[in-house]
Amino acid sequence: MAEYKILLVDDEEELVTTMVERLEFRGLAAAAATSGADALSQLRRERFDVVVIDLKMPGMDGLSLRDLIAVEFPGILVLMATGHGSDAASAAALPEGGEEVLLKPFSIEVLIDLIERKRRGGGGAP
Repeated sequence: MAEYKILLVDDEEELVTTMVERLEFRGLAAAAATSGADALSQLRRERFDVVVIDLKMPGMDGLSLRDLIAVEFPGILVLMATGHGSDAASAAALPEGGEEVLLKPFSIEVLIDLIERKRRGGGGAP
């Protein structure tokens, strides 16, 4: 498995903390942010290769954060996640372009598989 550093962004602190622990258990570097502002602050201090963002968060939502990351940190792989609704509802929340959305709860294996496929340039459903 390639080495990369993951930033998980979700307002559910317990969820992101647990996900970080599970990723670290598998030997991956990971950190948690509980808001868009916290995520931007961490991105400005540390280098991350992948950011996983919850679509719906108070304050800055996931799509706004994704757009800011695309401008300020264009080389970072950004994945979106949601615990709200079905595949269709989640896809409808995204602008055109066919982005994939991880549906919570998702397993660490699903996340790692999607990251590996995206980093190799592949797509496909998570």
